[in-house]
Amino acid sequence: MSDTLLDKRQVRRAFGRAAATYDAAAVLQREVCDRMAERLQFLKVMPQRILDAGCGTGYGTRQLLAHYPEARMVALDIAPAMLTAARGGTSLWQRWLARRRDSFVCGDLEALPLAAGSVDMLWSNLALQWCNDLDATFSDFHRVIAPEGLLMFSTFGPDTLKELRRAFGELDGYPHVSRFTDMHDIGDALVRAGFSAPVMDMDMLTLTYDDLPSLMRDLKAIGAHNAAAGRRQGLMGKGEWRRLQAIYEAMRRDGKLPATYEVVYGHAWRGEKPVLPSTDGSQPIRFAPRR
Repeated sequence: MSDTLLDKRQVRRAFGRAAATYDAAAVLQREVCDRMAERLQFLKVMPQRILDAGCGTGYGTRQLLAHYPEARMVALDIAPAMLTAARGGTSLWQRWLARRRDSFVCGDLEALPLAAGSVDMLWSNLALQWCNDLDATFSDFHRVIAPEGLLMFSTFGPDTLKELRRAFGELDGYPHVSRFTDMHDIGDALVRAGFSAPVMDMDMLTLTYDDLPSLMRDLKAIGAHNAAAGRRQGLMGKGEWRRLQAIYEAMRRDGKLPATYEVVYGHAWRGEKPVLPSTDGSQPIRFAPRR
């Protein structure tokens, strides 16, 4: 097994433990979800069945139901505790859910427990980076989406947490930060899976911190643990931790430590559909089969 492959049992445990702390720390995840939701106004579709793949605590699920209140929702996550949190929220939300026929399903994005052609829209906000085999994942997405249905997603690109990766790279030879897939490779994988008119674009977002422990606490709070199969076992010593902090300190700018996130957005159709326009003046990249 490659040292960079993710241990799914570790992923499930980490997100399960983070269910209670996720919402307080998931500032970036909510911002990306909001940016995805803004694009829904350009869609001329009214999906009857929507899958929120990697729903977490349900922030995106609620966004989708606000846009499509008549749709039946399937909220899926790998961690049962996340699904419990997604069902919670305000008493008004709970009462509304009790009157609906939505489903909360525990499952892995790489092996969806859904029937072929069972959803009209598959939405996934910042979850694809937890999949080991992107081709197999997109192939399964294509299977469960009905003809003329839409796939809409976000994930992280290679420059995500580049500062932390660099700092750990100078410390030892173990993988401490996940490897993220390039936007162009994601687009090619969509084409291989059979999706039509895939379009990709990207944002660079930077969070800032007073110190390294604050960044590490946020990553732990959202469940973003190091889940690589070849991860280092055991804790760092005090000397190694001080050295890691010193390496990261050299990257301080304007009094703050940066944490960069390369956010990749994509959409594609299961069937021929027009390309969605850009909402911010950017130039999305359209992918086509290689000839």
